Amino acid sequence: MRVMSMILGLVVVLASVASSPALAEGRQITVQGQGSVEAVPDMAVLTMGVSHQADTAGDAMALVAGAAQEMLARLEAMGVEARDMQTSELSLHPVWERDRYENRAPKVIGFNASTQVTVKLRDLARVGQVLDAVVQDGANQFNGLRFSLQDPEPQMNDARVAAVADARARAELYAKAAGVTLGPVLSIQEHGGAAPAPVFMARAAMAEAAMPIAEGEVSVQAGVTMVFAIAD
Repeated sequence: MRVMSMILGLVVVLASVASSPALAEGRQITVQGQGSVEAVPDMAVLTMGVSHQADTAGDAMALVAGAAQEMLARLEAMGVEARDMQTSELSLHPVWERDRYENRAPKVIGFNASTQVTVKLRDLARVGQVLDAVVQDGANQFNGLRFSLQDPEPQMNDARVAAVADARARAELYAKAAGVTLGPVLSIQEHGGAAPAPVFMARAAMAEAAMPIAEGEVSVQAGVTMVFAIAD
């Protein structure tokens, strides 16, 4: 009877250990760390384009094609390399006449064609000049200006190092607060990395394109999840 009681007690203890997540999975501390590095940009990325409406689809496309060709030729003449110019959108759609006061089906009254070009400028001093030039050549759409880095990898690596240091500092803080000793790293997983944050310029600036543009700084960010063992 006594032996049976001891066996039952052992079964209860083993069941308790198996049902404990901390013991079943090992004693661990899981934390996330964030790192951020500020840098002076050395490249600007502009998105601009042309949009025209005409009675026929062919006429609308011809107007847009002509203006876009002039815009690209001007950019090339200003020293922008072919690898730094890319057509990012081309669209054509009908324009409908809608009269809400008359009960009749809408009809097509024309066509609207548009195209957008994304341009990388590696000389920030010429951003204002380029904007002014393409506006004069017929660009009538401006969908943003953002500053970036031609090679963000060094700054990204610095941000990664900072993220790991941040995660370790958090883990050490939690271990101290819990009264345990932090053990070795069990795993590291990168997440949440961010390229240089964009800085946008309003469409209204198209009319004042020659104005000086302050590029400021861009932020490169990295994030990690780290799992540490608990030593005791």
